[in-house]
Amino acid sequence: MLFCDEPSAGLDPAIAAAIDETLLKFRAALGTTIVIVTHEIASIETIADRAVMFARGSIIANGSIDQLESSSDEDVYNFFHRVATTKG
Repeated sequence: MLFCDEPSAGLDPAIAAAIDETLLKFRAALGTTIVIVTHEIASIETIADRAVMFARGSIIANGSIDQLESSSDEDVYNFFHRVATTKG
């Protein structure tokens, strides 16, 4: 199992995409599970088979990317659709 914490944070989009592709090749070659912590929506959509989203001290969503993108939970929906909120 490989754990990655924000592997493409602060990188330009082309380099971030290369990191995503490298992780996918690594997963395919070794058949390993990769757990990635990221806020990068493009990376989530490229790499993830499943996603878990944490907020308010607990898991608020767990499922496929399609399930999370169509979530009725306001925080989950807002994250995936880049809706600005005034909470906080």
